[in-house]
Amino acid sequence: RFMDAIIFDIDGTLLHSAAVDDALYRQAVRDVLGDVYLRPTLHDYPFVTDTGILHQIFRDNTVAEEDGLLDEIRSTFVRLLEAYVDEHGPFVQVPGAGDFLHALRESPMHGVAMATGGWRQSAELTLSSAGLDIAHIPLATSNEHHERTSIMTIALDSLGGEFDSVTYYGDGPWDQWACAQLGWDFVAVGPELGGREDFRSVRLCR
Repeated sequence: RFMDAIIFDIDGTLLHSAAVDDALYRQAVRDVLGDVYLRPTLHDYPFVTDTGILHQIFRDNTVAEEDGLLDEIRSTFVRLLEAYVDEHGPFVQVPGAGDFLHALRESPMHGVAMATGGWRQSAELTLSSAGLDIAHIPLATSNEHHERTSIMTIALDSLGGEFDSVTYYGDGPWDQWACAQLGWDFVAVGPELGGREDFRSVRLCR
């Protein structure tokens, strides 16, 4: 039986959350570290994950990298996200995302997982606020590794078994690059890569 693994990024792919996530991440860093230098865009960082960016921020500003500081920034970021949801309401799914995830979970020919450059706590918060049930979907995050390809590999390994193909849905050029490195199929989502704007038209082909 042919088996497909389908793995998703979260911010900008399953949720309309990328811009808010970026702004609040920067605010959390400055709330803890002060007026440190931050590179202009995510594209300017070698590892576009929450942990990878933070490592580079420490280096750029010659700040000693301490676990306590990382933990404080991460918890501050989660509090800012909670406050955002309280004030503005839940994050919004990309249309059809929940139904597509449900169909994949029900399919005997697909394995489904998530691999995000975000931290676990913030990913779970944003997904939950948007009403996406991920109770039975493995989630690999920046808590596990600072490098996106490693996070993606952890997500695939969490599915167990052998797959005939692996497809990753993502919204950023770093997602596309990581898939090229891993030899995975890539589906672009969102405007930056001219990708699909919703999942309602996606059909499981097997």
